[in-house]
Amino acid sequence: MNSIGSTSRYALILAGGSGQRFWPISRDALPKQLLKLFGDKTLLEMTVDRLDGLVPIENILILTNKQQEATVRKLLPQLPKENIIAEPEKRDTAPAIALGVGWVLARDPGAIMMVLPADHLIKDQKEFQRVLTNAMKAAEFGSSLVTIGIKPTWACPSYGYVERGKRTALPGIEDQAVFEVERFREKPNPDLAEHFLSQGTFTWNAGMFIWSIPAIFSELSRHCPALADFVSELRNSKDFNATVSKQFGKLPKLSIDYALMEKASRVLNIEATFDWDDVGNWTSVGRYLKSDDSGNQHNCTLSQLDCANNLVFSQTGQHVALLGVQDLIVVSAKDALLITSRAHAENIKKLADLLPKELR
Repeated sequence: MNSIGSTSRYALILAGGSGQRFWPISRDALPKQLLKLFGDKTLLEMTVDRLDGLVPIENILILTNKQQEATVRKLLPQLPKENIIAEPEKRDTAPAIALGVGWVLARDPGAIMMVLPADHLIKDQKEFQRVLTNAMKAAEFGSSLVTIGIKPTWACPSYGYVERGKRTALPGIEDQAVFEVERFREKPNPDLAEHFLSQGTFTWNAGMFIWSIPAIFSELSRHCPALADFVSELRNSKDFNATVSKQFGKLPKLSIDYALMEKASRVLNIEATFDWDDVGNWTSVGRYLKSDDSGNQHNCTLSQLDCANNLVFSQTGQHVALLGVQDLIVVSAKDALLITSRAHAENIKKLADLLPKELR
């Protein structure tokens, strides 16, 4: 097996999504991946930086939406302008990925392509690149579609799961366990999630995919002819953006798991050995903030008396004082203030629907 050159490696970064879970810092036009929650760079910038040396900058495609396009372009001036595309409308992950496949196919029909979310926190760049390099090797061998799985640390009902089958040996990959995928499982109820965890053969579905362009186009042709036709049209188009504008909204709203991964001929799973956090809500952010002896997590100057297990995040850097409270989330933006209990962190997105339009 000949290893594919770096110039034939491509990455599609999915950078759309809403900004409801991290209100009031996030908004529809400024979702999680465009926020500086962990230092002086956004999660999107960190995702692009993580590919340095693995994928040439000219081979990285960012897919976002109209509301967020201007901010994405401002954040990533190093990318060619044509590498940032705004979806005409939201059509779920299968059409979004098909758009990326068409973009790569028009440039390099024999390429290896990876699909990555823009909003995950991964700090170990070296290990990330080692795992993704092995995933690309696996994708080259046997026309397989490859997924990256996250080893579950608890019975989370909010993630999709991948059930692994037998381990398989692939040429050139001696330092990484590769497994056949038995099936994809939708987000389970808590009891079923506990069962998955006890089996020891399940990983969380991280939404990271790696495949060769010939393999993904073959599978799309077999299982999703409407998407395959769209890919072909993009490949042959003399005006890529015009074709996207005309055809994208006609595509079916389907997730890539449902549309393709659950039906594909051969899917492999490689377990991530790098750190990973999908940063699902404010409690996730709290793990990376300063903490006092009473478990109060904060990114600003905090004075507290008889308080414990609170999370305080201030966008303005103002001094915050707490008295006699516990298990709260307090988030201060320039134009809004959120106060809730930790137990309701997942429901912030429901609250966002009730806000005045100018605060969404």
